[in-house]
Amino acid sequence: MLAMALALATTGGGYLLVLAVIVPVIGMLLSLVVGGRHAERIAFALMPAGLGLALAIAIEVWVTGQPLVYILGGWPPPLGIALRADGFSAVMLVTAALVIAAAGYFARGGFATPPGVAEKRAPLAFWTLLQGLWAALAVVFLGGDLFNLYVALELLTFAAVPLVCLDGRPETLAAALRYLLFALFGSVLYLLGAALLYGTYGTLDIVLLADRTAAEPLVAPAVGFAAGLMTAGLLAKTALFPLHLWLPPAHANAPPPASAVLSALVVKASFFLIVRLWFDVMPGLASAAVTTLLAALGAAAILFGSVLALRQARLKLLIAYSTVAQIGYLFLMFPLAIGGHPWSAEAWSGGVMQTLSHAFAKAAMFLAAGVVYEQLGHDRIAELRGIGRAMPMAIFAFGLGGLSLMGLPPSGGFAAKWLLMQASVESGQWAWAVVMLVGGLLAGGYVYRVVAPALDRATVALKAPASRRREAVALALALGAVLLGFAPPEFFDLLQIGRPVAMAALR
Repeated sequence: MLAMALALATTGGGYLLVLAVIVPVIGMLLSLVVGGRHAERIAFALMPAGLGLALAIAIEVWVTGQPLVYILGGWPPPLGIALRADGFSAVMLVTAALVIAAAGYFARGGFATPPGVAEKRAPLAFWTLLQGLWAALAVVFLGGDLFNLYVALELLTFAAVPLVCLDGRPETLAAALRYLLFALFGSVLYLLGAALLYGTYGTLDIVLLADRTAAEPLVAPAVGFAAGLMTAGLLAKTALFPLHLWLPPAHANAPPPASAVLSALVVKASFFLIVRLWFDVMPGLASAAVTTLLAALGAAAILFGSVLALRQARLKLLIAYSTVAQIGYLFLMFPLAIGGHPWSAEAWSGGVMQTLSHAFAKAAMFLAAGVVYEQLGHDRIAELRGIGRAMPMAIFAFGLGGLSLMGLPPSGGFAAKWLLMQASVESGQWAWAVVMLVGGLLAGGYVYRVVAPALDRATVALKAPASRRREAVALALALGAVLLGFAPPEFFDLLQIGRPVAMAALR
């Protein structure tokens, strides 16, 4: 089959995939060697290179209309390991590079080591972990082997968990420990499922597994059990309701740049693998019962997370529970996008667009909340009256991010939810459209709780003048979430490259 041959051979431009992984790894190792004073400089020197590589990969995928492949060492699977980038991988790489660069630029105020100041452990840890997290994300988005994806997930966990408790406060240590326990629980389930798949088929390469699961339906029960274990483990890492208990304290107590990266990117990595598992590895096992269950959990997350966000007294906790709700939208694509139905492409594009728009919007909101906390010394919503006059860009960034979360035009969140609602209506699955409408109204409620009093004419006393540079970083990310709503048709064509059904003609 032509598709199989393409997937098991290095393509032109495939070397870009290796560079996308190597660049942050080099930065992480250099940071460990030279120390905290230079770690920041190394990170900032390599961030443009990482972004350039991500853009080059996306352009190459778009121009060729085919996924990029690189076979490590020249040994094709199942003996060797492949790196692959399709449309979804490419846009996630670009998103990761942009969000990490923005978080790093924002973090200069809190994790810099100026000349003449003694080095501290926190800056070295932050810049090293940030680059390690970036490397792990690159492997997750490009990996083509389920075991190596497990290794990448573990690297991601052990880079993300320390970011939660960099300040060493008891509440952050407790939040990080809870995060670690959920993540390790998820890892055990994922690894057990991968072991079952390997024992059944003798390979963990995604392309080979997809071919063998389709050709050997008699072993479906064992494969279904393995898929269930792996999905449960990944759901725990994604913090989908009711496995969300670790997320609010972890995201709300982490430093603002860490919260932005955790919410925008880290939880998306495990979701990305759930998509790979059900869309690429075993789409034939994605029965109506399975996809409906995932969507039902997503719907529960939307409603439950939104209601809890409305009840929060702290701004960062409100944003964290909003993340619980917005993650739920991602899972509404499963009963709509799997299969070769006329509405499947819309649902796929809607799910990917929701992943991207949420990343930019939520990163912007956490950074804006970080500016507010820094200048006020607290983030209690009841005491934010008049803060919009003192920090206009921060509140504007928060409001634009909220606009996308509500799904109002012309934001990327609107484009995502509109596509998902169209697919829901066309497929006759109206329940998901109703949930999205209710979720949008609830999102409007908790965004209004913050923005309305912030725009009051009251005078607020700041501890220090607001950092316009850091406000501008949050605003730039929020504008990114809005500008996604203006994406041209060619962008949605890019998202379809590599989608199993879209590539069926090559088989």
